[in-house]
This record gives sequence, structure tokens and C-alpha cells, in this order.
Amino acid sequence: MKNFLDKNFLLQNKTAEKLYYDFAENMPIIDYHCHLPVQQIANDINFENLTQIWLQGDHYKWRAMRSNGIDESYITGNKSDYEKFEKWAQTVPYTLRNPLYHWAHLELQRYFDIRELLKPETAKKIYNDCTKKLQSKKYSVKNLLRKMNVQVVCTTDDPADSLEYHKKIKDDKFEIKVLPAFRPDKAMNADDVNEFNLYVKKLEAASNVSIISFQSYLDALKQRHDFFETMGCSVSDHGLEYIPAEDYTDNEINKIFNKIRNGRELSSEERLKLKSAMLYIFSIWDYEKGWVQQYHLGALRNNNTRMLELCGADSGWDSIGDFQQAKALSKFLNRLDVTNQLTKTILYNLNPADNELMATMAGNFNDGSIGGKIQFGSAWWFLDQKDGMTKQVDALSNMGLISRFIGMITDSRSFLSYPRHEYFRRIVCNLFGNEIENGELPNDMEWTGKIISDICYYNAKTYFNW
Repeated sequence: MKNFLDKNFLLQNKTAEKLYYDFAENMPIIDYHCHLPVQQIANDINFENLTQIWLQGDHYKWRAMRSNGIDESYITGNKSDYEKFEKWAQTVPYTLRNPLYHWAHLELQRYFDIRELLKPETAKKIYNDCTKKLQSKKYSVKNLLRKMNVQVVCTTDDPADSLEYHKKIKDDKFEIKVLPAFRPDKAMNADDVNEFNLYVKKLEAASNVSIISFQSYLDALKQRHDFFETMGCSVSDHGLEYIPAEDYTDNEINKIFNKIRNGRELSSEERLKLKSAMLYIFSIWDYEKGWVQQYHLGALRNNNTRMLELCGADSGWDSIGDFQQAKALSKFLNRLDVTNQLTKTILYNLNPADNELMATMAGNFNDGSIGGKIQFGSAWWFLDQKDGMTKQVDALSNMGLISRFIGMITDSRSFLSYPRHEYFRRIVCNLFGNEIENGELPNDMEWTGKIISDICYYNAKTYFNW
């Protein structure tokens, strides 16, 4: 019987161990999609205590605590930091078989060298020991990134963002690249006309462009797109339920935009046409600059309106959706490909039922121009756990080329999340190791080791040209 979280955690045989230790463990991390607060990196802050770095903003943990019967006052409410941590420690033993149990203890080990199990009896000691370490310069956020061998961090940024903190990081000559990603979700969402018009004002201020028409709206967004490029951006990102791909005319879009600016609500068809037009335009801009575009598809957000009003967005009220993805996604990608204006693209799905769909859709538009041009993206959000990662890797292996895969992301708001890359790497090495031991793959460690290193690091480095 193995010990929990020992040296060979998730590695079931000697071949898997060799693949991990020789070819995966020491690869740098390229985190090409996350939600880390860039201001905290720019100011190289130290967190005051373990709660602030570990629990604030982490809706994975919040959902588990709610499921365990913890009152909201101990989650997003006004209880003290230590009281909140106590309730998390009370919850952790109940997370057995949830990935949070693995992640929590991996993070305690990798960052703080703590090998005790977190539970009510150990909570105070672990909290005090970690909090004490967090006060030292060694545990500033930049040093935490260095500790995990992070080479690139790609944040998620609205077009109207000033990117002032990215500039500060660049001016400070921080050796780890911290790059923005262009995320225009708010710019194309007119479901709430009042919110959209407020966004237009914000964009006017950021771009210094007077927005009086749809064309001037595009001019303002294009100015921001160009500005992002000057700040090192080469990635766009979109969080959508599904790809909008409605037919439209330019005249229709002009009328729809004017209707919004006059404060009139849109029909569902009009909203879809506007989103379809804007997403296509953004994709053309991405192609012209040689950017990589990312599509995160399938989340059903903000389900619990009562708790949403209490806690706000991104606080744990989202779930997997069951949207139809294939037809509109194919239409959208094909429209770009017909004119040879389809840039490098990453497709992420949140519903595991869509794994094979996404893997085969990527294959439809891999045109031989570069290896892995269209990527079936890593297991994401609810799927970035052992089962979800394994199924994503298996689907890509069966339907495409896992050897061209660009690997894992954190998709996280926490500076303690980087052991997720280790988790992914151990899982992949174990999958290959088992098949070598079973005679399903040749025992060619040199070549297989190269494939492992490529998946962990080199494919992403080449794909993004970072």
C-alpha cells in the first residue's frame, strides 16, 4: 500500500516514474490562461495570512464549504480570516475523492513543506506556520511564481483596461513574462442594454474615441486591440455559452447598435446577430496580428439569482451547460477558413459530453500549415481533475495528436494553484507509462520522453512563440 501523496503520487509503475522525473518534473510552466490579479504581481505583495492567499476568490473551495453546510458568513461574509480558515479546515476531511483534497495537500507540501493532513486538529498550527512564512520576502508573489518555475503568465483583461500594472511589471524588468489577453466579452454582450451603454462610456474614456455609431465603436475597440499588442499581447480569449454564428448584414448591425444607444431592448435574434458580427470581426483582427484565439465554451453562469445578488458574480453559482456546440462552431470556423483568415485557435469545452466533438472539430481545420494549429484545449474548470484530464487526453489521443498538445493551464485566481501543472504532468506520465508497461506503446524512452516534454512545455513555447 502506498502512502498518501508520497514521492510517486499518481505514478503507478517504474516507467511512469522515469517519464515524470526525467522528462516532466523540471519543465518550466507556461500558464497561457489564468485570472491572477496583475496588480498583486506588479506590487510584489505579501499576503497577510493563509486565508487571504488561499481562500479569497477561490469559488472551488467556497462551493465545497457550502455543500458541507458552512454558513456564508464564513465564506464571503464578515467573519475573521482565521474563523474562515477554521471552517475550511473543517471541510477538507469531507472532500475525500474531490480534487480539492489532492490540491489542498499538494499546495501545502509544495509551497510550505507541510505534510500533515489539514483537519480541525491541525488547523491552528498549519495556519500559524504558513502565515509566518507568508510574511517573509521569500513568499512574495513574484517569488512564489519563481518557486514554481513559472516562465509565462497570461492574464485575462478587458479591452478598456489601462494595462498600467502590466507596464509596471515590464518596466521593472521582471524576468517572468506577465502578458495580457484581450477578453472582449462585455464588449459584445448587449443582453442588458443599460450595462452595455455604461460599457460604451468606459470604452470611450479608455480609447479617447467618440462613439456615435457602430463603426466608431469598432474604431475604439480596434484602438484597444492595437494598444494591447504594444503591451505584448498576442492572445485573445472569449467566455461563451456557445459560438454565435447567425447570418447578418452590415445594415442590420448598424440598426441594432443604434437601437441599443437609444436605450431600447433587443430581441434574442438581434442579440445573437450582434454577437456573431463582433466575434467574427475580433477573429479577423486576431488573424491579422497572428494572435492565438481561445474559446471557453459551455458554462451556464449565475444560476442562483438569490445568492448572486448577495455575493456577486464569480462566487460559485455556475455549472456545466448542455448547449449544442457543433453546427455553429463549424460554421464560424469555416467562414474564417474559407478566406484563409483562421488564426491559431484553442477550443475548450466544459461539458465532457463534448470531448470527442471538440477533438474532431479541431481536426476539421488543421490544415497542415503548422503542427496543432487548432487545439482541443485542456480540461477546464469543473473538468481540471484526474478523471476530466484523463478523458480529455484520451479523446485527443484517439481523435487527433496528443503529441502536438500544448498542455495545462491553471485558469486560477490563486498564486498557490501551480501544483495543478504537476498534477496534470503526473497523470499524463502515468497514462503513457501504463501503456508502455502493457505493451501498447513501444519502450522507446527517448522518443516518448520527448513527447512528454513537448506536452509539458515545448509545444506551448513554440505555439505562442514566447
